[in-house]
Amino acid sequence: MIALKITNVKQFMGKLLTGEDFDSFLLEEASIRTYNTFMIDGHQNKDFYTTQEWEDKQIRPYDFSAWKTIRPICFNLIKGKQTPAAFHFVLHLMPEYVTSILQKGDTAVTAQQIKAFVLNIKYDGTVLTLVTGTAFHTFLPDKTPDSLWDQAMRQFLTKREIAYEEL
Repeated sequence: MIALKITNVKQFMGKLLTGEDFDSFLLEEASIRTYNTFMIDGHQNKDFYTTQEWEDKQIRPYDFSAWKTIRPICFNLIKGKQTPAAFHFVLHLMPEYVTSILQKGDTAVTAQQIKAFVLNIKYDGTVLTLVTGTAFHTFLPDKTPDSLWDQAMRQFLTKREIAYEEL
């Protein structure tokens, strides 16, 4: 787990809310504080779908909504002349990318053992921080996946020219 301070908040927000840079993520939850506090639960709602649609992996491939589908909603809640009072997003890397991250290191941990590579994005009104995390299906003593995810996140930000400082 690492904590990173984003040094150019406006640029980061442009990439997060209007670009495709974070479209390889799913949204677990969002909290946005502007003139009201808006909460978004990223879990897909079973009651919305027919049984056939719910079980069809082409229609509903993930338990959480894709960031790219929720992004315009979040953008509309945040845009305006005033900066939000605060927000917090919990994103998960899409499962199909987990294996490629694990292959970059020496670990016996498999993608099936990883519940999620998590990215917390938190803005408190002045500072924007990113905190990485790894969720496992069960306890594993091997912390290599954590290190691999941290390194992948640094590379992700660098490749997209997002400036940060490690905290």
